[in-house]
Amino acid sequence: MTIERRVLGRTRADVTILGYGAMELRGQPWGPAILDEDAGRLLNSVLDGGINLIDTSIDYGRSEELIGQYLVNRRHEYFLASKCGCLVGDPPAGSTPPWPHDYGADNIRTGLEQSLRRLKTDRLDLLQVHMSPSLAQMEADQTIETLMALRDEGKIRFLGMSGTLPYLPDHIAMGVFDVFQIPYSAIQREHEDLITAAVAAGAGTLIRGGVARGAPAEDKDWRQGPLGLAEGEGKRRWELSGVEDLLGEMSRHEFVLRFTLSHPALSSTIVGTSNLNHLCSNVAIAEKGPLPADLYEEAKRRLEVASS
Repeated sequence: MTIERRVLGRTRADVTILGYGAMELRGQPWGPAILDEDAGRLLNSVLDGGINLIDTSIDYGRSEELIGQYLVNRRHEYFLASKCGCLVGDPPAGSTPPWPHDYGADNIRTGLEQSLRRLKTDRLDLLQVHMSPSLAQMEADQTIETLMALRDEGKIRFLGMSGTLPYLPDHIAMGVFDVFQIPYSAIQREHEDLITAAVAAGAGTLIRGGVARGAPAEDKDWRQGPLGLAEGEGKRRWELSGVEDLLGEMSRHEFVLRFTLSHPALSSTIVGTSNLNHLCSNVAIAEKGPLPADLYEEAKRRLEVASS
């Protein structure tokens, strides 16, 4: 079996519906400890497993450096996405994300040059504006003009936005972003219609949080979600919906990943891990593809009631 590929909007790139998110490679104190050689094995297993999209960020600690070190000879095998607006250099000691961002030309250029050095490449396929700034902020900082100049210089191929409410509708209406990275999961569906709107505008979509925030589990933090859900709200929605009755032989993990893959406007969903077994499990699930249509519709109906 192989992982299905879809066209990433107007970029016309064929990407696997499962992408790899490199945040879990950021290292301590912000992520799990991982030896360099283990990170190298994991990254090569990503490509060996058929995944052809990797998403990283300056804010993800050592992830860019590790990708550059271990995948330098396989750069032609995958679509590479990173972020801009993140501050260059190490975060202040003792600080925790989200860190401050600067969307001005100098910081974006300096950050991109650092990313290219770390990743050992001469260009990024996609540079995404991080943390969903307002249109007014980007206009004041001339963010879009800077990105277009970098594209004209051949340092990036496409422009992206890692967007959320309340500003995501404005971002889509701008018509300048080729790809949107949007949070979405079975129990956090606030952006569901905006994913469709982004594709209707010709953009590709990268979905994040489709597994990490998709269903209750002991290894997940349910106090806050990426949309700032109230404490315990995700778990409440899951249990109230009764959707678990629909799982049959499926694990929660398989259900939530395949639920995300079932969104008809999804190009790819980004799932991160530092564990090789988890990666192999994600690949095996992605090879099964979306949920059966009737199961997907019934799950959506139940989850809608629970979220209202």
